[in-house]
Amino acid sequence: MHTNISRDDAAGLLLKYNQDRFHLQHAVTVECVMKRFAEKLGYGGEAEYWGLVGLLHDIDFEKYPEQHCIKAPELLMEIDAGDDLIHSVCSHGYGIMVDIKPEHEMEKVLFAADELTGLIGAAALMRPSKSVSDMELKSLKKKFKDKRFAAGCSREIIARSAELLGWELDRLLEETLEVMKEEEQEISKKFNEITGDNQ
Repeated sequence: MHTNISRDDAAGLLLKYNQDRFHLQHAVTVECVMKRFAEKLGYGGEAEYWGLVGLLHDIDFEKYPEQHCIKAPELLMEIDAGDDLIHSVCSHGYGIMVDIKPEHEMEKVLFAADELTGLIGAAALMRPSKSVSDMELKSLKKKFKDKRFAAGCSREIIARSAELLGWELDRLLEETLEVMKEEEQEISKKFNEITGDNQ
């Protein structure tokens, strides 16, 4: 899975349709998590592609929430996205907005990472450190079980994504938490770049 789209082009499209800092933070978080998972799961040669899919997965969500994953193909065509990339981006809406099933392992990881990174990020904000660096798996599991905490993050989708991957839920929670720890500084750097906060 490869594409001729540059990250600059992808970031430009993201910024054209997304201005909300929360959405931009989520986009770069999923980008970095996807790239790291590509390396961990033996798809290192496709890491840039995995990252682009992560960066662009919610391209239509801010401006067209009612058409999420439905409007995306039209927007992605602006940077000549191929059918593979469009399928991958739209597949994370499977069973929610669209009937495009995650097929490739990368699409299954995206389906998981979209919701789970949000839950982990919300849990980090509750910590004195405001960081994932000192978060333990047992703390995350407690937050996962508390349905009132970050109620917008669907536990059902996270559980379903673990099933799609053929992983135990604990493995998905643990590996995603570890990846977010590894990528925390990179996420912050990329977020600052995309928002211009470091200028």
